[in-house]
Amino acid sequence: MIRIVPLIMVMYIVSYLDRVNVGFASVTMNADLGLSATAYGVGAGLFFVGYVLLEVPSNLVLRRVGARRWLARIMVTWGLVAAAMSMVHNEWSFYTLRVLLGIAEAGFVPGVVFFLTLWFPRDVRGRVTGAFLMGIPFAVVLGAPLSAGLIQFGTETLGVQGWRFMFLAEGIPAVALGVAVLFLLPDRPETVNWLSVEESTALNRKLAEENEFAESHGLGTVAAAFKDWRVYVVAAFGFAANIGGYALSFFLPQVITGLSATFGTRFSLMQTALITAIPYSAAAVAIWFVGKNSDRTGERMVHIAVPLALGAVAVGIALYLPSTIAVIVAISIAAAGSYAIIPIFWQLPPRFLTDAAAATGMGIIASLANIAGFISPYITGALKDATGDFKTGMWFVSGVMILAAALAASVARRPEFARLRPGTQPPSRGQL
Repeated sequence: MIRIVPLIMVMYIVSYLDRVNVGFASVTMNADLGLSATAYGVGAGLFFVGYVLLEVPSNLVLRRVGARRWLARIMVTWGLVAAAMSMVHNEWSFYTLRVLLGIAEAGFVPGVVFFLTLWFPRDVRGRVTGAFLMGIPFAVVLGAPLSAGLIQFGTETLGVQGWRFMFLAEGIPAVALGVAVLFLLPDRPETVNWLSVEESTALNRKLAEENEFAESHGLGTVAAAFKDWRVYVVAAFGFAANIGGYALSFFLPQVITGLSATFGTRFSLMQTALITAIPYSAAAVAIWFVGKNSDRTGERMVHIAVPLALGAVAVGIALYLPSTIAVIVAISIAAAGSYAIIPIFWQLPPRFLTDAAAATGMGIIASLANIAGFISPYITGALKDATGDFKTGMWFVSGVMILAAALAASVARRPEFARLRPGTQPPSRGQL
């Protein structure tokens, strides 16, 4: 964990910041480029077109060439495209670079999740995945004031449009980190010198025992992943989490800025950034403790249904509350509910998929889940233009999350989704 988790966490912080820093830029960029809320929402969501289409192929390539080489390639290319966002000059160049950024980053998250199945047994994988995915809230907690500071520095000191300088400055670290990954990220236990032969053999034996069930029933092929209905159930959980998460990521700075009209409180760009960090701090805490408790109990579905239901209620009522503080508290609950389930649902596919099917299934799940990354900002932006505020868009987000919570509750007693105590094996084929 010490040798692997901090590195992949830093990788995801850089990745996610380059994906969502357009939300910080939008406060001034939209006016500079003449973008409506709908046009901005389309551009923010177009990231996911190439991302969705290439998730499965990317994960299959990663399985063939190794995580170290492929993740390094992903990081270098997305860093170059992220930096190129500084050259956006109109609506169509904005759209084009967002599509290219999605193509460059495709396969990163499911690739890392698949990589973790090669290193960590099931009993600890939830908290390890949670530690990796804490890069999401940390990217905002750290990135919000960083992005605001870079925008201000570019505007006030360099005399340029600050959001352009921000894109350039935040894209370069991904390229450098991608080069470092080639030297720092290990592919498999047997390829490192800091494990003895006995240690790597014991670890691989443990992982092989966990995979034995799926392998013995032919659940290791690419075709098996596409045919398995459980893949699509897990994807639905990811879709709901992303509907909530991306609505907040892309529009929260604008929502906070809009509170000034409601409550007469005006925020500077830096104050907006710092307030934006509050819900993501709550999300970071929720990711860690929900993932840890889920590992401890071996229970997954309650740990999906309850956070989604709480988040759905919170996001639905947030903009009707009577004060800025109350709104931020509700949005914090919504963020915690959306993000807390992400490391949990990623633990489900290895129960019934292995080998090529695991790589494929995780790619399918990531692809379908990330369709929400287009739908969420587009619908939220379009409803904002149509109604004049974000309330209707938040009710849409709430509805999707509550439906997914109901789905989790409905399948909770099926053997493949039921509580699995640490140290026990998945159910037999007959039970499934």
